Formats: sequence, C-alpha cells, structure tokens
Amino acid sequence: MKRLVVESWFLLLCFEWIMRFRDFKALYRSVREHPARPTAASGTVSQEDLCRAMDYACVFYLKRVFCLQRSAATTLLLRRYGLDAELVIGAKLLPFRSHAWVELNGQVINDRPYMHTIYQVLERC
Repeated sequence: MKRLVVESWFLLLCFEWIMRFRDFKALYRSVREHPARPTAASGTVSQEDLCRAMDYACVFYLKRVFCLQRSAATTLLLRRYGLDAELVIGAKLLPFRSHAWVELNGQVINDRPYMHTIYQVLERC
C-alpha cells in the first residue's frame, strides 16, 4: 500500500505542475492519451485499494488538492493498473459550479454516486 500511496502522491504533483505551468489542454491530453495498460500487479490490486491510496496521498499532500487534479491523477493511476477509468467533467448553471470525478464502467468511484443528478456532463476522457 505504501508504494501505491507514493505513486499517487507523485501523480498529484505531476498534475499540479501541469495545472500551474501549462494549460487545461495539456492536462486533458495527458489523460486522454494514457490508455489502460495491465501490469503484472494488476490482478492483485483492486480499484478500492487504488482509490484508498489516492485518498491517503491527498491527505499527505502539501497543499489542498482540487477535484480536477485528484480525478486526473486517479484516472491515470487506475489506467496504469489496467482499469479503463474515465475522467468526467461536469457543470451546473445556477449557481455556476464545475466538478470532476472518475467513473469506471459508468459508476462513480471517487465521489458521491449521484454526481450525474447534480452536474451536467460536459466531457469524458
């Protein structure tokens, strides 16, 4: 589990760097172009373990982690272990709010399961 938490922490750092020094297009491209790749450890690590590792990494991160950063990092982490996760970005108009979360087989896995009722889905990658 320690290795997963460290890997998650570095993914958070990577996406913070992208969000700070590059643009949304670079973040989107880095998620979209990273396909799910099964590894030797894929069968031994569950989606719950990967999401829990990301939760711990967020706790130990030096700054506040925003939903886009966390969801992009979680998506890549899941894809590294062979799971075909999707980053979903949604918004609602009144009052305007946007949010990002991760889905696996159409189910929200890193947030509340009813995100579709709150936010209109704008993009999936």
